[in-house]
Amino acid sequence: MPKLSGVIITFNEERNIEKCLQSLAGVVDEIVVVDSFSTDKTKAICEQYNVKFVEQKFLGYIEQKNFALGEATYNHVVSLDGDEALSKKLQASIKLLKTTWTLDGYYANRYNNFCGQWIKHSDWYPNKKLRVFDKRKAQWQGINPHDNVQLHDTASEAGHLKGDILHWTYQSYKEMDEKTDYFSTIAAKAYLDKGKTAPIWKLIWNPSWAFFKAYFLRLGFLDGLNGYRICYQTGKITYLKYYKLRELYKALRAS
Repeated sequence: MPKLSGVIITFNEERNIEKCLQSLAGVVDEIVVVDSFSTDKTKAICEQYNVKFVEQKFLGYIEQKNFALGEATYNHVVSLDGDEALSKKLQASIKLLKTTWTLDGYYANRYNNFCGQWIKHSDWYPNKKLRVFDKRKAQWQGINPHDNVQLHDTASEAGHLKGDILHWTYQSYKEMDEKTDYFSTIAAKAYLDKGKTAPIWKLIWNPSWAFFKAYFLRLGFLDGLNGYRICYQTGKITYLKYYKLRELYKALRAS
């Protein structure tokens, strides 16, 4: 019967961290929180629970999450962000795994709350995520800030759990706009490091396709005004990361 570590990274998550901790309590055998020196009440809230609290300067989303895996005592982990929590059904599914774990990892659908509305369409649902896994068989990869857990071996097997990861994302349009600017800057720098290019056609085609796919093909319009805002943001962040990548190349050529 495997023991489970709940692993969380945080920075200024006082709004959501208690929901996250409460959902893990009684499901996992330890909770590890790796915090990037929060300046709000995150640490004080965590100290009210039986957690291993580690402070670590932010290394990058992928790097920070892999560092957090290294702090976990047990090999079988449930990895969450500070603004996520397990639904009741997902809690039950993970508890059942303690006697039925046979695969290398398990996916769960992520259900996103935007400005108080649970979003059921576009790219935001079912938004499948591999978050329950054997850390010897998987790690965080991707291009910052778009991290994801990937199994090491193509022959590895993963299942799918019943229940949702509840995600409290942007709770205002202003917050969404600020994060869009922030994340697109990180993505542009990561693209530059990887040698990706930004021809003019990518500034036109990629954002247009991202919006069309999310709004029409994945039925984002069914979520009303907030559905439109989400799909518009999907196109906007795609445009901004390529625009900023072009600006970075211009700066390099000028230096």
